[in-house]
Amino acid sequence: MLRRTDFGDYDLIITFFTLNKGKISVIAKSAKKSVRRFSGILELFSVLDIVCSTGRRPGLSVLQEAALKHPFAGIRKDVIKTAYASYWAELINEWMEMGEKQIQLYHLFQHVLCELDLGQIPDKALSIQFQIRFIAMSGLCPNLNHCCMCKTRLEKIKKNEVVFDLQKGGLVCERCVTGSSRQISLSKGTIKQLLWIKSGNLDKVSRIRFSSQDLKEGLRFMEMFVPYHLGKEPRSLAFLRQIRQGIGNKKR
Repeated sequence: MLRRTDFGDYDLIITFFTLNKGKISVIAKSAKKSVRRFSGILELFSVLDIVCSTGRRPGLSVLQEAALKHPFAGIRKDVIKTAYASYWAELINEWMEMGEKQIQLYHLFQHVLCELDLGQIPDKALSIQFQIRFIAMSGLCPNLNHCCMCKTRLEKIKKNEVVFDLQKGGLVCERCVTGSSRQISLSKGTIKQLLWIKSGNLDKVSRIRFSSQDLKEGLRFMEMFVPYHLGKEPRSLAFLRQIRQGIGNKKR
């Protein structure tokens, strides 16, 4: 489940990300009124087996049956995990067209949700992993291999801190850098990790160990790059940042 919204007094409009049909929306009749009908299983991020029938409204099927396969209860019990999962779900929902099959993205989303639920990999590392691979699948992948102006390769750039220009969508070496306000500095170590995460095997990628600097830089970069190139900042990202800030303040 990617999203659920109220429809009238008793119904819900639910958006699912399915393996075979991509993104679909269905109406769950009397879902808020009847405790017996769906037994409280229509929760965000849950994996369900569903049966639908054609409804009166064009493009909107009626949810007839739903069986819970994986609740991801560990995510919903933790506010920061819920915030991360909500952000990923919103990115998918905003980017995907209805009925567009996205098998790679489906498996990526399932993978990060499983790992988030298990809790053995840092939430921030999973978010970096999801975002860089999601943005690559969307065709908006950042150029991290060479200067986007003079084409100097990353390994030939002398400084360890390299500027990334959000507007240009790529790295800018020290000779080509300008005073643009839409820039962020990245260490070469962070850049190399992002390149590996973008194309490496998912299971191997999950075993990557980030230094605190790489984790901080990578997360900040992805959370600036993704909204900028999608053309809007997801509401869930603002909520995620608020939760992280609150947790950070408590630790001080």
